[in-house]
Amino acid sequence: QVQLVESGGGSVQAGGSLRLSCEISGLTWDIYAVAWFRRAPGNEGKEREGVSCISSISSNERAYYSESLKGRFTISRDNAKRTVYLQMNSLTPEDTAVYYCAAERSSGGACRFAQSWYSYWGQGTQVTVSP
Repeated sequence: QVQLVESGGGSVQAGGSLRLSCEISGLTWDIYAVAWFRRAPGNEGKEREGVSCISSISSNERAYYSESLKGRFTISRDNAKRTVYLQMNSLTPEDTAVYYCAAERSSGGACRFAQSWYSYWGQGTQVTVSP
């Protein structure tokens, strides 16, 4: 059974930092790409916004970022812990959202920001940034 469990969300003031974790079990770790998505308040009927993704080990663990977030967020993989992290710095109230991690089998090539591409999802973790 595949499980993705996010943690690390919380409340922070603008300018602060948070590190989200996504612990993954039940799949062949080496060939899965992992992404972070988010959904802001009021956007429940819309697709989740792609934040960052990292390709599989077999695809050299390349990181990709939404252009609007590049430079503030960093994605990384700890292969020993089967965990993907999203380090978020210089947070603004516009970063307030539920953050989800997602995984998809991908033994070659880049990961994607389309939520329909991913088969497995976590339950989400709330990030709230106050002014």
